Amino acid sequence: MSFPAYPAYKTSGVEWLGEVPIDWALSKVKYDSYVKARVGWHGLKSDEFTDVGPYLVTGSDFKNRAVEWASCYHCTNERFEQDKYIQLQEGDLLITKDGTIGKLILVEGLPGKATLNSGIFVVRPLRQKYSTRFYFWIMQSSVFHEFIGLNKTGSTIIHLYQETFESLPYALPPLAEQIEIARFLDHETAGIDALIEEQQRLIELLKKKRQAEISHAVTKGLDPTVPMKDSGVEWLGEVPAHWPLPKLGHLARVLNGSTPSRENMDYWSDGDIPWVASGSLNDYRIDMASEFITKKALKECSVELIPSGAILVGLVGQGKTRGLAALLNIEATINQNVCAVVPDKEKVLSGYLHLYLHCIYEPLRDFGRGANQAALNCELVSVLRIPLPCMEEQSRIVKYIESKLNEFDALEDYSQRSIGLMQERRSALISAAVTGKIDVRGWQSSARAPSPELAQEAV
Repeated sequence: MSFPAYPAYKTSGVEWLGEVPIDWALSKVKYDSYVKARVGWHGLKSDEFTDVGPYLVTGSDFKNRAVEWASCYHCTNERFEQDKYIQLQEGDLLITKDGTIGKLILVEGLPGKATLNSGIFVVRPLRQKYSTRFYFWIMQSSVFHEFIGLNKTGSTIIHLYQETFESLPYALPPLAEQIEIARFLDHETAGIDALIEEQQRLIELLKKKRQAEISHAVTKGLDPTVPMKDSGVEWLGEVPAHWPLPKLGHLARVLNGSTPSRENMDYWSDGDIPWVASGSLNDYRIDMASEFITKKALKECSVELIPSGAILVGLVGQGKTRGLAALLNIEATINQNVCAVVPDKEKVLSGYLHLYLHCIYEPLRDFGRGANQAALNCELVSVLRIPLPCMEEQSRIVKYIESKLNEFDALEDYSQRSIGLMQERRSALISAAVTGKIDVRGWQSSARAPSPELAQEAV
């Protein structure tokens, strides 16, 4: 399905708007809207949050184009009454202005009294010049995002100031036409969003299948007919009867790293020796480092150059870092939050050991527990039991898994590309509709209507 252009256009004078339909008005937020936010020094701190009382909405409560009321904090009635200008109403448009700028939702199904914490603008029409739902789509379009890209400030935390936001220019069609455009975009983007969600679910299924393939291969082997035995390890269950279960420390050196003093620039300035911190373990394989130390640091500090082929394991972290295992494909030093498992090449293949440590991520996380922070250490990692096939069988397992992972990677790449194309198409459709590059006044929804192709003249 394609849509025509409007019969006649005029110059908007705004680069990212281009030409707009001749009967559309040109306006700015400050001319049409009430914009308010919580005054910074009135912001509530965590010790002021309550379990009952008026709802307190933050940017983290924006879920799927709506406020997730069940996850909201609450505040006292006194705090609610403190600023009447940000007491929410049904149909309000909310926009995040700090950090991740431009997340937005429409307030729908308001369950009771509600107010805003810092970091959010509430936007309402001053007069009945626009539909809030149409405004919602303007803020989803390139009109808003290009404006933000040019006007955001801050290097650490990004801000959008109210005065800046209020100067946002846009084209405003007649009210009845706004409602038609919003209805069109509600319908068509819902179809695109459903397809995107389908691909995202497929990616999650591929990740689970990937993990299951690795886990089965390194704990059960590739031959379903071999006799099995109880491993005596809860998370392993049964393993092939001919596989021994040595401790990891008998198969590899397990060692820790450290961080050379940041105050001594002789340890860091113009360094060329890779230094890996725990954040790098989010990658399945580590092919490069983001920081480097000097030869002087290597000589004088408690760091050792770890050979390529070692497996790095995260030791600490309440997040997902603890227990992550990544294969090191370069020579590098490591920090104190990571341990290196350097395999004895005559006993175990690094590829096999990596697969095993990768597949036991969840039980390995639980293996480390401390008084203040759950933590692993080199001693705990060293006593892990490893189901160990012979070197030839290890090699077959590694080759099989590499082949399967290549298949999963290809499927995931295809899904990611599909998502990217659909997101681009969604963005183009929104921008074309709210700037009048396509005329959707004659559009009618259909149960089987596909997402429309943009008219050639709208591209």
